[in-house]
Amino acid sequence: MRANSILLPLVAVVLGAAGTAPATAACKKFAFEVNDYGKDGPTRDAKALLDKHIATWAKEQGIAHYTVGKKDVTCELFLNLIVVDEHTCRAVATVCWQGADPTAPAPAKPPAKPAAKAKAATAPSRPMM
Repeated sequence: MRANSILLPLVAVVLGAAGTAPATAACKKFAFEVNDYGKDGPTRDAKALLDKHIATWAKEQGIAHYTVGKKDVTCELFLNLIVVDEHTCRAVATVCWQGADPTAPAPAKPPAKPAAKAKAATAPSRPMM
């Protein structure tokens, strides 16, 4: 019983401390498809082109440090010619970085208060004839 009375407050403190500082990280899933003869070539090319696409996107968004998760590659037979075959391979990976998603829409700003209309110092209007 004594161990439980010491352990429970300790667990509560550890869990409370862990929940006080949430990390701000964003993640996005990327994919790239390649269609080519054979299976090894399109698999390798899909991975390489996915890496290149991710690097280009991160540079355009101003993201210097990011991590790429495991790349999953799936291939489907596109065309089966008796001598050779053609596959479509798709590489998919999740990319995460610190900070907010730069492609997310900006939070909505509250509407501005309408400006007070100043009284115009013009001649009174006349009906048109």
